[in-house]
Amino acid sequence: MEHYLLFKIIHSAVAVLLPLGVIAHIFMLYKAQKRGDMAVLQRKVRRTRLISLPVFAVLAATLPVSGFYLVHVAGWPLSQLWLLLSTVLFIVLFIVGLLLSGRLATWEALGPVAAPQRLQRFALVYGVLILVLLVAIMGLMGAKPA
Repeated sequence: MEHYLLFKIIHSAVAVLLPLGVIAHIFMLYKAQKRGDMAVLQRKVRRTRLISLPVFAVLAATLPVSGFYLVHVAGWPLSQLWLLLSTVLFIVLFIVGLLLSGRLATWEALGPVAAPQRLQRFALVYGVLILVLLVAIMGLMGAKPA
C-alpha cells in the first residue's frame, strides 16, 4: 500500500508541474516576443524546442503509465469512459506537441525576424491547445469515481 501512495504522489506532482511548465513557457516566449529582443527570443525558442519539449514529453508519457498502474492497483476496470477519453486526449496531446515542435523548429530555422507572424501565432495556439488538453485530462481525472 505504501508504494501506491508514493505512485499517487508522484503522479499528482507530475500532473501539476506539467501544466505549470507549459504556462511558464507560453508566458516566457510571449514576454520575450513583446520585448522585441530577437537574440533572447531566438535562445528561448531553441531552449524550449531542444530541452523543455522533450522533458515535457517524458513527463507527459509517464502520466498514462503511472495512471494505469494506479487504476490497476485500485481495481477499477480499464473500460471506464473517463479513462478511455483521457487516453484519446493524450494521443491528441502528443500529436499537438509534435506539431508545436515542428513550428518551433521552423521558427528557429527562419529566425525570429524572418519568421512570419502567422508562424508565431500558430506556435502560441499550439501551446494554448496543449494547456487546454492538459486541463481537460485533469478534469476527466477529477470526474472519476472516488
